[in-house]
Amino acid sequence: MRFTYPALLKRVCDDEIVVSFRDLPECRTAGSNHAEAIAEAQDALSEAIAGRIDDNEPIPEPSQRRRDEYSVAVPTDIAAKAALVLACRSSNLSLGALAGILSMDTQAVTRMLDPRQVSDTESIGRALHILGSELVLEVRVLASVSSK
Repeated sequence: MRFTYPALLKRVCDDEIVVSFRDLPECRTAGSNHAEAIAEAQDALSEAIAGRIDDNEPIPEPSQRRRDEYSVAVPTDIAAKAALVLACRSSNLSLGALAGILSMDTQAVTRMLDPRQVSDTESIGRALHILGSELVLEVRVLASVSSK
């Protein structure tokens, strides 16, 4: 699953752009300009995904981006944890069973699944691999940068 969600940016006045996500209706934010709105959108998206993990709610598959929308990526650390949470949910393993498979104690696995805790991405990648998924980092060039 790609953790990049379509966002609608709508200028509501001269110094405010409101951002909303149709896949995550609880996720709304704003910025005073385009760059700030996108940065705030990424932060709001991170919080929305973390909240869904905390509340054991579904994490929706991102919809296809429409012409009037922008793609906003979930920050890498939260995306990795969300992928692990989804893999754990689909495996139907108990926390203890998962800890056994990963050769970790249950507290360590709990921390790895907690979006508010810092985790080693390599460990999350190994856990995903054991659960039949692969963690892939994608880098896209957004704009050309010229040297001065």
